[in-house]
Amino acid sequence: MDQKIKILVSGDVNGNFKQLFTRVESINKKAGPFDLLLCCGEFFSSTNNDELIAYKNGFKHIPVPTYILGPNNEETAKSYEAIEEDGDICSNLTYLGKRGLYTLSSGVKIAYLSGVQGSGPNTFNKEDIVAVRNSCLVNKTTATDYRGVDILITSQWPHGIDEKQENTSKLISYLSKEIKPRYHFCALNGVYQEPKPYRIPGDSTTQYELCTRFIALANVGNAEKLKAVYALSLCPVEKMRVLDLIQKTTTETPCPFIGMNFDDCKGKQQLDDGKQYFYDLNSNPNDNRKRGRKGFGHDGQEKRQRPTFDQEKCWFCLSSPDVEKHLVISVGDSFYLALAKGPINDYHILILSITHIQSAALLADTDWAELMKFKEAVREFFKEQGHAVCFTERNYKCSHLQINALGIDDGYAWKIKHGFEDKAEEYNITFDSLPEIKEPTELPQRGPYFVAELPDRTTLMTQNMKQFPIHFAREVFCSENLLNCDEKTDWKDCSLTKDEEIELVKQFREKYKKFDFTL
Repeated sequence: MDQKIKILVSGDVNGNFKQLFTRVESINKKAGPFDLLLCCGEFFSSTNNDELIAYKNGFKHIPVPTYILGPNNEETAKSYEAIEEDGDICSNLTYLGKRGLYTLSSGVKIAYLSGVQGSGPNTFNKEDIVAVRNSCLVNKTTATDYRGVDILITSQWPHGIDEKQENTSKLISYLSKEIKPRYHFCALNGVYQEPKPYRIPGDSTTQYELCTRFIALANVGNAEKLKAVYALSLCPVEKMRVLDLIQKTTTETPCPFIGMNFDDCKGKQQLDDGKQYFYDLNSNPNDNRKRGRKGFGHDGQEKRQRPTFDQEKCWFCLSSPDVEKHLVISVGDSFYLALAKGPINDYHILILSITHIQSAALLADTDWAELMKFKEAVREFFKEQGHAVCFTERNYKCSHLQINALGIDDGYAWKIKHGFEDKAEEYNITFDSLPEIKEPTELPQRGPYFVAELPDRTTLMTQNMKQFPIHFAREVFCSENLLNCDEKTDWKDCSLTKDEEIELVKQFREKYKKFDFTL
């Protein structure tokens, strides 16, 4: 039987950090260990957040990895201005972002949406709702595929749950109806409510009638002692039996969203019946519209705003309008190959996840299996070219899984490990030498890391990521002892024209064709 995942959820914290984490520590000792804590509503106070200083300085410890939503007003928004690019606030405390889908290594899928419905700062609109919906549905191609997500967390309530509540959103009602979460948590209204679960009828998204449990949480430290922290234990929805998902109970209530008119909630980028975006690799690359940002990164990627795990704006999600389609070489079910932007040489490519996931450590078994197929195909391709290949992944200041694959003349393969060790010594970084990594659970499940898979399949790995140089791998490959091209350490210094990129992709795709298992 699959082990259940234990999760805590809190309502508005409003700067009462000590009270929250003391309570969480107590629950964790009695009923834990819990895997994470999710915070709905306002996390920061609009006036005083001094209690967090001790946690930032390391004098106090947050007992469970904690993930928070964004601000709901201008006063609390000020507390987010100093948050690091990767969302880290301090140890075990991370800002998720405005919207997105976060997948745990266990397979638990958490959809999230920050702010309140509106048109100004700290708000969301129908485009945000559709983006979250598409993130949940993008890989589902038939009505039997989709089983819902495990958890939806929002700050604002959905409209229709309780007519007495004024601070509600019809857009959230639409989102809930579309993605069908097993649990929907929210806050902001200062009350605790847990009505009977309701079942959402089957539709074009899925043939199943799936059940949602709605839970609104009160403020942490409220005088009435209403429930502000909720504990749950669940098996990921993707691993549940269909019979357990659709089995009805006698305590259910009618779906509150039936009969609502959601025509004004549907954005123009709506997916067609939940189907994945289609990418025609044979289309004319000149048809691409110009974009202000580049689509594919690497170890020298341009610094950008803090990632918000949003498939509509992520540079690497294949459903994103920011993807430069002409760089794509091959597309599988969960991964795709693409030419690196500003490649070090003609054989510098990326393996990227189609949908949004943070790192290889979080991959489900089926996705990991396809990643291994891509790596094996790439190895065989490079072998025919007389090249050895090195794979690197930097899970640090990068919100989307991307694996660099670089081919180097086979005669230099033995130098690669020494190159990494020498550069690590220069930056005072310690590497662990490991055998071949065969399961995602062998990678660090929490926190940033860097890993290099050498041509002999042994691995160098470090979690010593404080001030880790984002150009590290490029510095190694461009060093005098390997490719001797220091001028290419920064990708921006060796960027190609679009026509040059198109020609490189064409040449690579033609040579790779015999190894491409996706064809």
